[in-house]
Formats: sequence, C-alpha cells, structure tokens
Amino acid sequence: MSQQDSTTGNALYASLCAGRFIIAGPCVLESYGLALDIAHALKEAAAKAGLTAVFKSSFDKANRTSQQSFRGPGMAQGLEWLAQIREATGLPVTTDIHEPHEAAIVTKAVDILQIPAFLSRQTALLSAAGEAGRIVNIKKGQFLAPWDMRHVHGKVAATGNRKILLTERGTTFGYNNLVVDMRSFPIMKAIGAPVIMDATHSVQMPGGQGASSGGDRRMVPCLARAAVAAGADGVFIECHPEPDKALCDGPNSLRLSDLPGLLLQLSAIWSLVHAE
Repeated sequence: MSQQDSTTGNALYASLCAGRFIIAGPCVLESYGLALDIAHALKEAAAKAGLTAVFKSSFDKANRTSQQSFRGPGMAQGLEWLAQIREATGLPVTTDIHEPHEAAIVTKAVDILQIPAFLSRQTALLSAAGEAGRIVNIKKGQFLAPWDMRHVHGKVAATGNRKILLTERGTTFGYNNLVVDMRSFPIMKAIGAPVIMDATHSVQMPGGQGASSGGDRRMVPCLARAAVAAGADGVFIECHPEPDKALCDGPNSLRLSDLPGLLLQLSAIWSLVHAE
C-alpha cells in the first residue's frame, strides 16, 4: 500500500473513530448502474444528516443458503465497479473478503476490508486482512459473546494494524432467528475499537425461507435507533430501491427511499447521546 493510501486510510479511520457514520449499500453487486445510483443516494442522504458515509456491496456472497442463489459478479468485475463507484462519488467503499489471498488484491479497490461473521475466527484470514494495511471491519460471529471479540481484535492488532472496527449483527437465538444484546456496544467498545450496529443482518432469519434467508425489515429502524442510543459509533444498513426484487437479502434490506428519514433520526439521537 502506498504512503498516500496509508495517509488516506488513517484520516478515514480517525473520522470513523469520532462516530456518527453510516455504512450502506446493496447486499450484493447486481449491476454497476444500480450500485452507482444507490451510492449517490447514500451520499446525499448522509450529507443532509451530517454523517460520514461509506458505500458497501459484495462482489461475491460466498455463504448463500443455496447453491442456486445469486452470488454476485465475481472479483474482477466487482472490484472494477467498486473502484469506479469510489471515483464517481468520492465515497470510501468496503466489501467482504473470504480467503486470505483475497486481502492484498481487494485492498487495491477498497478502503475497508470486511470480515464476514461466519469467518470471524479464521486466524489466517484476519492476519492477511491486517497485513494488507487497510481498515478492517470484523463482524461478530452469531456464535460469539461480545467479550470474545477481544481475541478476534487481537489477531488483527498482532499484525501491527490498529485500524479495526467491530460490528454487532445479532446472536443465534434458536432456529432461524437472531437476537441483539444492547450490552454488546459498551462491552466491545471497551476492547478499543469503534463499534457498529448491523441493523439489517440483525433482523435476518437465517435459512428462514428454506432455500434462502428471511427477515423482517420493519424492525431495522427500531434496532438502529436503539443501538445508537446504546453507544454504537456507526450503523450498517443494506438498502435497495426495490427490496422484494433484490437478488440477495431482500427481506431484511431497508427500502432506499426510507434511508434519508432514518439517517436524520439517527443523527438526532447521536447528538443527544454526545451532548455535554
């Protein structure tokens, strides 16, 4: 990574450490045009709410429920689109990596490497992400207690990379359901990293539709507001103009037209939480 990239990454991480940020976008890259439209809408909504914004989408959803589910355009095409979106909008971008060798490649097109919840204990993956030098956002596994994330955090920090984010995305609660413990935010913040609320995956019902996951997007604003009040520094939201037609995670994705109003609410709550 170049010195300029490192400086830019440090500045972005400092901004995220200050809190009041949103990471949003479609679950998976369906087309360049759709992703670009969502990125522009995100930028506008975040600016009006006074929030820092990061665009997120995946080039490959490697953990889909069914073999037949849409996974995305693949690494080469997906990274090209993400780089173009970053250039066209000026927004920092993030995407998932699933294997250690992907870290150095994906770093060339994005500002933040995201570790999926299912892979949050994979030492080789975490080490490769840390060594790539970018900001690393680690989603807490559905099977982990919030205090267990200190070990996950430590694996990345051991590479010398301290630009780490931790994301709450719910904990397995029986079959096909998740629950969010709001104590997670102060507990994980005590580890020493900004903490994010994934408000859309937390309403997911894994495998709840048989060959795909279900979800209840009506609960997204409720959980997002509660998390900010509980101390979350940022909120992660998957959004789509027509969630019922989305090729991945439609049931738990927020309708794009509902994003501006929600961001204004979150901004107001952050102002109250941080009022002196």
